[in-house]
Amino acid sequence: MKIYNTLTRRKEEFVPIKEGEALIYICGPTVYNYIHIGNARPMVVFDTLRRYLEYRGYKVKYVQNFTDVDDKIINRAKELGEGALEVSERYIKEYFDDADALGVKRASVHPKVSDHIPDIISFVQTLIDKGYAYEADGDVYFSTRKFPEYGKLSGQNIDDLEAGARIAIGEVKKDPLDFALWKAQKEDSEIAWDSPWGKGRPGWHIECSAMSRKHLGNTIDIHAGGEDLQFPHHENEIAQSECCNGVTFANYWMHNGFITVDKEKMSKSKGNFFTVRDIRKQYSGPEIRFFLLQGQYRGPIDFSPEHMEQARAGLERILNCASDIAFMEKNGAEGPMTDEEAAAAGGFDRYRQAFIEAMDDDLNTADAISAVFELVTAINTGLRGGATKAFAAEAKKVLEELTGVLGIALEKDGDGGIPAEVLAKVEERQAARKARDFATADRIRDELAAMGYTIKDTPQGAQVIKNS
Repeated sequence: MKIYNTLTRRKEEFVPIKEGEALIYICGPTVYNYIHIGNARPMVVFDTLRRYLEYRGYKVKYVQNFTDVDDKIINRAKELGEGALEVSERYIKEYFDDADALGVKRASVHPKVSDHIPDIISFVQTLIDKGYAYEADGDVYFSTRKFPEYGKLSGQNIDDLEAGARIAIGEVKKDPLDFALWKAQKEDSEIAWDSPWGKGRPGWHIECSAMSRKHLGNTIDIHAGGEDLQFPHHENEIAQSECCNGVTFANYWMHNGFITVDKEKMSKSKGNFFTVRDIRKQYSGPEIRFFLLQGQYRGPIDFSPEHMEQARAGLERILNCASDIAFMEKNGAEGPMTDEEAAAAGGFDRYRQAFIEAMDDDLNTADAISAVFELVTAINTGLRGGATKAFAAEAKKVLEELTGVLGIALEKDGDGGIPAEVLAKVEERQAARKARDFATADRIRDELAAMGYTIKDTPQGAQVIKNS
């Protein structure tokens, strides 16, 4: 598999530290509100990366943190009159509600800042002891210029960065480029912990370095997150981690592109800011996930009603195929596949290989989905006019295999979940058709349509399809 490494700006063969294993750290959300569609993209993209590596036989340790100590959380807590950790715990639960809807698997570990204060303090102290950090009035800052490679991830020159750097009011750092590792408590109402430098809390960047080391070791295979995190967050992580540990922090850096809304950058000020929770009122979690995977992850993707409807239609095509397979598994002919079916099933591997080639090319989910659509076309052709149960089973196997990697659950399963009332009407309609009472049959068909179900008449019987 080739991965585009942001650090080297080229695609590189993925060679893990330990053969057959992959250590991955993903920057998770700051939990002070519901996640938005921009947060959802790295969640889905890198969940798919994990699924694909597992599909290819890797043992993956996948760590995704929660930032539960932060200025935004403290401010939100003040607004609500609650404790900061109370607010963050509530929105962690809300995160999982959205993540589950999007088909995002639980990480191997979901570390929280508040649970790793001793690890963070130890990390900061090591940087001080090594001369890379200093304390000033209870704050601790990293001496950026002491890391000569600063800027190597984002491609920024330190002199250019200096021109735009400023020291904020209340800061006493020695250099405008220095960044906070530990922040002294400013008000009694702020959440704080005891430390060698007085009461305070971690800076933003230090948390990921400390938690990554705690759960994955000094050097990891892949560090990933949104494009907006390249600078300063990931740049600062590299500096402090490599100075503290004395080794390379991450061998591969992956960053997903931005989401625009009707081709404009999403922002609250423009009024085009959408939470996943709000989008779920109109579109299902699988539809949102499918939308997020339709573009190559490094490029921008535009969120709009038109593009969401396209995603809905695309997913519906796959789910309808799964429904047809399930129906034929139940009602198809017994016995072995026909020669024609065996030849068609033998061709399924062509689509599997096209899927793998796409995913091996820097997680190209757009082309992988195209391979799935080609498979669906081949399956639909094989099912048309009836098929054996054996052919349906083989079709189901390969379709589930590929869609499973993409995190798409094939929920349309024939009569599964169809209410008894609906099935009774289907039987009544079948009896009317047998009696050639087509007026009654048509009336029942219309009643079923109003209830949200379509009846598809086949040589094997009536197939019930729940409308989206």
